[in-house]
Amino acid sequence: MDSVRSPEWPVAPLGGLAANSAATRYGMAGGAGPAAARPVHPPTPPPPYRPTDTSDASAGARPEAAPGARRTGRVDAPPVPVKILIAGGFGVGKTTTVGAISEIAPLTTEAEMTSAGIGIDDPGARSAKTTTTVAMDFGCVTIDRSLKLYLFGTPGQSRFGFMWDDLARGALGALVVVDSSRLDDCYPAIDYFEQAGLPFVVGVNAFDGRLALDLDSIRWALAIGDHVPLVQFDARDRLSVRDALLVVLDRALARATRNREA
Repeated sequence: MDSVRSPEWPVAPLGGLAANSAATRYGMAGGAGPAAARPVHPPTPPPPYRPTDTSDASAGARPEAAPGARRTGRVDAPPVPVKILIAGGFGVGKTTTVGAISEIAPLTTEAEMTSAGIGIDDPGARSAKTTTTVAMDFGCVTIDRSLKLYLFGTPGQSRFGFMWDDLARGALGALVVVDSSRLDDCYPAIDYFEQAGLPFVVGVNAFDGRLALDLDSIRWALAIGDHVPLVQFDARDRLSVRDALLVVLDRALARATRNREA
């Protein structure tokens, strides 16, 4: 074979100046080039790999995982979200309940009551209520590193009942807030959760620290079984609301345990 053919450059005889050399491409004379060419050195091989000894104090101590990481296998695992409904009739203290315990500024959808609601929205003779929830209330509270409650307050008027199905979706339990002087206002909420099969607790809000009836009379009037917890609490007091919500959690946990064992 007398020559090497390039697809881009003409044939050059062996031993001569390659037609596709840099000199030919750029019009340089044969042998022309920089006066001092950069010396070519073989590449320096990388140093051999040596694993770092983590026991060496100079390498720095490895940070210790959070206590929750030993249980979950993850560092800083987020708490499990639990959705709880705060339900009941109009003017029983649902918005107050959410606001008393929420660790964030609660989201409320309060609107001023107008004369159009006279005879329809009755907050009771003892109430100085001038606003009403027209959509929902929202707040949250962290129980511990593994559990966080998201509280959704429902509107109390029957004309907003169409929203309850959406608000109840994904909830694990509910706190039905009751005014002992207006028990008939909470009947629709109790009927709703009984039909939905959602665990609920009846919390009697002690307005002014007093109840119009004792708890046994209230249970009889509401026609709820002994399996439904009935507690007294103060919607304005954070610790009192906390205790009522813990009863809801206990009820939801008991149901989840029964379903798992079934």
